[in-house]
Amino acid sequence: MRWLMLYARSRQVPTSAAAVALVALAVWALNGPGPVDLGIAVLVLTANVAAASVGLGGQDAALDRTAAIRWMPRRAAHVLLAGAVAAAALLAVQAAGVKLAPTALVVQDSAGLAGLAALGAVLCGAEFAWTLPIGWLALTLVVPVPPGIAGEVGGWMILSPATTASAATAWALLATGTVLYATAGPRR
Repeated sequence: MRWLMLYARSRQVPTSAAAVALVALAVWALNGPGPVDLGIAVLVLTANVAAASVGLGGQDAALDRTAAIRWMPRRAAHVLLAGAVAAAALLAVQAAGVKLAPTALVVQDSAGLAGLAALGAVLCGAEFAWTLPIGWLALTLVVPVPPGIAGEVGGWMILSPATTASAATAWALLATGTVLYATAGPRR
């Protein structure tokens, strides 16, 4: 068996991919014609990233530490691929006719959410990596966005990528989360 297949199985990639596909299928089946609330699109992206975050840690931390492979590129690729798959699933649903969010917002949000999940794996462990994306989503949808830069940073999920502070926040979360996760790995 090749290393990529072993890595995918140890990181529960098939299960995560099935969960992302089921979420996309449910959104497609349950939405009718016409525009949908932006909160639904952000919720779907967060659910996809949360499903993918399950695989940010292996089954055995001691085995991971003693492996004779370089983990940094694999971890970074895992985070970036999780964000890309989350975005691709939602964009596929949109291509099938359900209008959820602009493409630029989907890309921005999936990048920021993937970075948050990676940061969650570093801070809380892989089993709780989903807490930061879900927590930020809850704050974004429940708390009204205040005016000014603080509101643009806090509400980056629902603001246009043309807003400099929201776009910078999403990409900074991706960069920070990916670098920290790639170098440190998940918390044990």
